[in-house]
Amino acid sequence: MPNIRIVNAVETDVPLILDFIKQLAEYEKLSHQVVATVEILEKSLFGQRANAQVIMAELDGRKVGFAIFYTNFSTFLGKPGLYLEDLFVIPSARGHGVGKRLLAHLARITQERDYGRLDWAVLDWNKPSIAFYDSIGAKPLSDWITY
Repeated sequence: MPNIRIVNAVETDVPLILDFIKQLAEYEKLSHQVVATVEILEKSLFGQRANAQVIMAELDGRKVGFAIFYTNFSTFLGKPGLYLEDLFVIPSARGHGVGKRLLAHLARITQERDYGRLDWAVLDWNKPSIAFYDSIGAKPLSDWITY
């Protein structure tokens, strides 16, 4: 049984977070859109007015994945929600339950904060991720078009 631990990211994780972002962008064929730098992420994630939070996944003591999330708001529910911007696990660590543990941790945060829901988006061609989300019982919202 692999030893998986979810921890809050710290400022010294920023170079690794940026590396994970670049790996994710490469997988999504969007590397040309990455303009983030260590300095930008330090300010956005750990500055005086941090805009998002990051949790890191450790597999047997090695950081192998992350999730970046922030608070949104549902007027219909009258409550904030948690929006998952990115979830990434390095290829060599996939299949060990790391992604499930990251999502379970986000679900717990959502419940502990009394948020209305946990939302995220997935590219329509990303069949492995769609299959993963389907396998954990996530339900796609097919009545909205994202712009």
